[in-house]
Amino acid sequence: MQTDFPIRKIIHVDMDAFYASVEELDNPDLRGKPLAVGGNEIRGVVSAANYEARKYGVHSAMSGYLAKKNCPHLTFVKPRFSRYKEISQLIRNIFFEYTDLVEPLSLDEAYLDVTTNKKGNPSATLIAQEIRQRILEEVGLKASAGISINKFIAKVASDFNKPNGQKTVNPEEVLQFMEDLEIRKFYGVGKVTADKMYQLGIFTGKELKEKTLEFLESHFGKSGSYYYNVVRGMHPSEVKPHRIPKSVGAERTFNENLSSEIFMMERLEHIANELEKRLKKSKIAGKTITLKIKYSDFTLQTRSKTMPYFIADQSLIFELSKELLYQEKMENSVRLLGISLTNLNTEKKKTEPKEDAISVQLQFDF
Repeated sequence: MQTDFPIRKIIHVDMDAFYASVEELDNPDLRGKPLAVGGNEIRGVVSAANYEARKYGVHSAMSGYLAKKNCPHLTFVKPRFSRYKEISQLIRNIFFEYTDLVEPLSLDEAYLDVTTNKKGNPSATLIAQEIRQRILEEVGLKASAGISINKFIAKVASDFNKPNGQKTVNPEEVLQFMEDLEIRKFYGVGKVTADKMYQLGIFTGKELKEKTLEFLESHFGKSGSYYYNVVRGMHPSEVKPHRIPKSVGAERTFNENLSSEIFMMERLEHIANELEKRLKKSKIAGKTITLKIKYSDFTLQTRSKTMPYFIADQSLIFELSKELLYQEKMENSVRLLGISLTNLNTEKKKTEPKEDAISVQLQFDF
């Protein structure tokens, strides 16, 4: 296929039910049983669920109460993030044996650019198979993968044969693949956007492709050009080994709902202290502070303020958070408070595409 962007060999590796799988790895008695990581039936939110639990409709971000209601015999375990990070590093060490171009998205997924790789293997498909097999043999966990010419398609493809599978979308298959793709499976299209597209008669990539750039920009703003390009197989974003964070935050879910602002102050001070530690560890500061409030009825509210200078100090973060908390009256008792900083000192201006990255056509053995 001829594109205005370089065609690469990109692999997206996505671990299957990662947190839950690590718990099953360390405790074999949990295998084969519905399992949720995080929260419990009284408080908290599900961070992850294994495939047995998903059969009952249990999923991440669901309240522990509802998860237990859907699956009465569900087992809850507390998350162990230090262990997940340890396992994640073992997996990344395997990635780096194939390429230095590894971009982690989270502890359980990453992009790999294997256009040129340390093994000298011309087939990204075979590399993905080998990586998944090594993760299984050396770490004891299963992974899925998507392989294609850019990050967007690789990401979408990795969901097709989950769990423990992979899908390759070859260069000559890209346009048809995108036309056949349901719009809700487009990476970056959430429920709200999907519903809006449905109202416009857009249900698949083919119908999206029929819309003009002007039409998409008029209905979706800046995202319109993104949709216009990706449905044509064009996504120029490179695999970036060192991803620059866009926000840093800390939050807490409480064992009991808080109705007194005095108790909220005490919790906010602890959260501000934790946020300061994370900022100093990463040598990051930000100008925009956001207070996140989740009420007992699970409604979510955010309040933000932008300063003319960068902040990272606990005392200032705490004072600004208090100001935001008292900005307006509480709507209900509170189950979660969080503080985050954006508009960071790590953000850089976007650069223009390089001239030598234009109109490249490569024939790959995928």
